[in-house]
Amino acid sequence: MRFRDTLVLSAALFGALAVRSLPAIGQVGQPVSYVYREVDGMKLNAYVFMPSGQASQGQTSAILLFHGGGWVAGSAAWTFDDARRFAALGMVAIAIDYRLAAGEITPIEAIDDTRAAFQWVRRQAAEFNIDPNRVAGYGVSAGGYLVAAAALVDLPNGKAAEKDAMPNLLLLWSPALDVVADGWFVRLLRGRASAADYSPLEHAGAATPPTSIVNGDKDTLTPHSRAKRFCDRVILSGGICELNVYPGVGHLLTRNLANQESDFDPDPAFRADGKAQHERFLRERGYLPAK
Repeated sequence: MRFRDTLVLSAALFGALAVRSLPAIGQVGQPVSYVYREVDGMKLNAYVFMPSGQASQGQTSAILLFHGGGWVAGSAAWTFDDARRFAALGMVAIAIDYRLAAGEITPIEAIDDTRAAFQWVRRQAAEFNIDPNRVAGYGVSAGGYLVAAAALVDLPNGKAAEKDAMPNLLLLWSPALDVVADGWFVRLLRGRASAADYSPLEHAGAATPPTSIVNGDKDTLTPHSRAKRFCDRVILSGGICELNVYPGVGHLLTRNLANQESDFDPDPAFRADGKAQHERFLRERGYLPAK
């Protein structure tokens, strides 16, 4: 099925480091830190978690992880637990730092960093034993926006992104996909561009990579109705988009509906199921071995 808009009513369906030698294959150790980009005197790091498994299994898929934080807060470390989880499944998992909005820095620069990270990973494909045609993007909230924007929106000069700067598949967790009416995002642009030019929803269509989205039906920050419109546009164009909606929970599947910007209390069963749906989506598309 190309579209899955599910209200899950039961429990889960399924149960700054120096560059050094990579951890032994077969275990998920501490990440190895690389500088994937230096811009305006700022070094941006990629934290590489090598997968479990045997080297003889051939090229593996990769996944780049982007944290949330409203484009102004957070760090790659916020995604380390998920990176370890993906590495344990057999992927090269890479947590990415990007420039946060402040002063003259806007989300446009963060998109540029996101694309630079995908290009850097593909340049390291031989070293990390990665298949450059199976490089997924995982993003949480604002990070979900960055992954989708990297795949869809044009660069400031009006040119489409180069293919090696784009993810091949999207895993999005409470993503910001429609930012046209998002006053916070508009303010962060500082008048440099129209929000519509940088809104993934406005660019969703046939070119959208296969996408799986997790959202709470009470999310007030990134409403699931916007994710549904995104998926509808992708599906109508012949693409693949799954929307997994969980009842009674808000942003990041929090049970604390009164404060969806902090003090998160994610529902453990829904959180486990969302992870399971993402894992299934990866397996069905050849990013993980079939069970």
